[in-house]
Amino acid sequence: MALPTPLRVQRSVRILGSHISATRKLQRLTAAQLAERAGISVVTLRRLEKGDGSDGSVSLETFLRVVRSLGLLDTLEAAVDPYNTDVGRLRADEQLPDRVRHRKED
Repeated sequence: MALPTPLRVQRSVRILGSHISATRKLQRLTAAQLAERAGISVVTLRRLEKGDGSDGSVSLETFLRVVRSLGLLDTLEAAVDPYNTDVGRLRADEQLPDRVRHRKED
């Protein structure tokens, strides 16, 4: 059983969808043109732009295909780069562990 989607995540899905729609329009692309470039259907693009994908019906790969087709993939990758955060920069010299495990308390 899947957990319900948190409200903040639902809101972000809608915001990102509206940003994709606005970027597409600023680039003077039709939905059909962007969908073709991304290798998806127009129906799927419309769902993404409307924020209807919070139920998991629009995959991360689909989202990334659209972002790449808009020329924003590098920007997105930089936005989630852990070394672009204050904590990441402070710990940049540390070696990342392969795993993070919680220690059992005695």
